[in-house]
Amino acid sequence: MTIVRKFTVLAGCLALATTLSFGQVQPKQQQNPPGLTQVVALDECDPVTFNAALGPDFCKNVALAALGFATTLNDLFAQAAAGTPDPKWDFEPDVVHMQAGSVLSIVDQGGEPHTFTEVAKFGGGFIDGLNSGQAMAPECAGGFGNLAVARTRIIQGSHLDITGLKKGKHLFECCIHPWMRVKVNVK
Repeated sequence: MTIVRKFTVLAGCLALATTLSFGQVQPKQQQNPPGLTQVVALDECDPVTFNAALGPDFCKNVALAALGFATTLNDLFAQAAAGTPDPKWDFEPDVVHMQAGSVLSIVDQGGEPHTFTEVAKFGGGFIDGLNSGQAMAPECAGGFGNLAVARTRIIQGSHLDITGLKKGKHLFECCIHPWMRVKVNVK
C-alpha cells in the first residue's frame, strides 16, 4: 500500500468529487475500470469549545457551526463515554467496493484532523475517553508518535491518497474518533 499526501483547497476537492461521482456511474453488471474511489471524513466540532481546550484554529468548522450544527468538546466525550458517539462524525460511505489498482482518496471535509488508519480489527483509538470502553486497536498505539499513524493523518481541507491495496477486505478507522470506520472491499 502506498499513501500519497496532497494538500488542496477544499473547494477543489469538492469539485473533483462531483466530477468523479458522475463519471463513474455504470450499470451494475459492468465492472468499473480502475480509477479513483473517494471517502469523505465528516465532523461537526464546535470551534468555541474545541479551540479553547486544544488551541486556536484547531477546529475550523466555521460554516456548520454558524448554522447551529456543532458538537461541543464536552458533548463529544460524554456521548462516547455513554457508548453513543456522535453519528455525524463519520466516514462516508461506510462500505466501499473498488477494483485493485484504483486509488482510494480520503477527503477531510470536517472541521478537525482525523486519521485513516488500516487496522486488522476495529477497536478503540489512542484517546481513552473516546473509546466507549473498547480496547485500543494495536495499530493506533502511540498516537502521532507512531509513524504509521502519523502518516495517515488528514487535516481539514486536505486529502490522503492510498494506492496498492491488495485484493480482499481492508478495515480503516480514525485512531482519534474510532467509531469513524470504513470497510473497503478490493476486487
